[in-house]
Amino acid sequence: MSRVWEVPVHDSTRVRDARIAAREACAAAGFAPARTAAGELVATELATNLLKHAGGGLMVVNLVRPPDGAGTAVQLFSLDHGPGIADVDAALGDGYSTAAAGSLGAGLGSCLRRADAFRLYSRPGRGTVTAARIDPEPGGRGAATAEPPAGGITVALGQAGQCGDAWAWARSGRLLTLLLADGLGHGPKAAHASAAAVAELDRAAGLPPAELLRRLHTALRPTRGAAVVVAQVDPDRAEIALAGVGNAGARVRTGDSWTSCLSHPGIVGAYFPAHVPVHRLPWRRDSLLVAHSDGLPSRWTPPEDPSLLAHDPSVVAAAILRDAGSPARPVRDDTSVAVLAPDRRTSPYDSRL
Repeated sequence: MSRVWEVPVHDSTRVRDARIAAREACAAAGFAPARTAAGELVATELATNLLKHAGGGLMVVNLVRPPDGAGTAVQLFSLDHGPGIADVDAALGDGYSTAAAGSLGAGLGSCLRRADAFRLYSRPGRGTVTAARIDPEPGGRGAATAEPPAGGITVALGQAGQCGDAWAWARSGRLLTLLLADGLGHGPKAAHASAAAVAELDRAAGLPPAELLRRLHTALRPTRGAAVVVAQVDPDRAEIALAGVGNAGARVRTGDSWTSCLSHPGIVGAYFPAHVPVHRLPWRRDSLLVAHSDGLPSRWTPPEDPSLLAHDPSVVAAAILRDAGSPARPVRDDTSVAVLAPDRRTSPYDSRL
């Protein structure tokens, strides 16, 4: 799932570009025409809202795993640093608009209806983040399956079509394992390495993190290699175990404090260390894991807003990516952020606590 689409939206011509990006993503996911139409509509509404209400922003389209783990879903993000939304509940209702006269005011409400999952986080004066997921089947298997407590966002260096970063989650019994891989370099060969790591996760998700990394090392030998972080939650032990090799990082929040879990030097698939340290930390209802590639600025600040921390992980990841960069400080590498959290969603669209 290394294919990514990134569309800066600063004038009306980019609304069409956002719609085309959604269409291409739906085609890559193998969607039927009706599903593609839903993706195009949501992308058009989100991009239009960026122009009308935020003075512009960024659309990002990723291919992700749906809740039931079968097939491929399309995730559409919109990120802005605009004025924010004072009343989210009102904004999600049809007929509401803060734009000029003549607006139908149906944008966000339409997204809420057409997307299989719609998440929105907004704060006055800080901007808005939305995440809309279109599943392969409307109201099908994905809708009947509990949402996984994992989410993420990926962007490519220079808005390239392929990204060397990838993240994924998989279950094995009651264990939930999250992987983030940063293929060495950029482009198709880096994407091949990270995709190989994701494929191996599906075959070995039940292995402890250090053993999984060793297995990944064997699987990635035919590739150029990758930096990899693995995190595994064991709900029976109320514990999260983390291990990593290469220049990727992770932080775990418990209570009011963050613990940084540094990866061990090396390259999975090329130079594997003799010993891989494993970090074990308590995993509670207030815990949160943020894993990221080195495309995220080294001095990024973990979020502290309680309302954001209680959101769907995909929104948390997108907000971290948005707040870590700016037009004056663009990303200098492929960048991915993946978040793991206890399943504690608060409303159908996660607008606020």
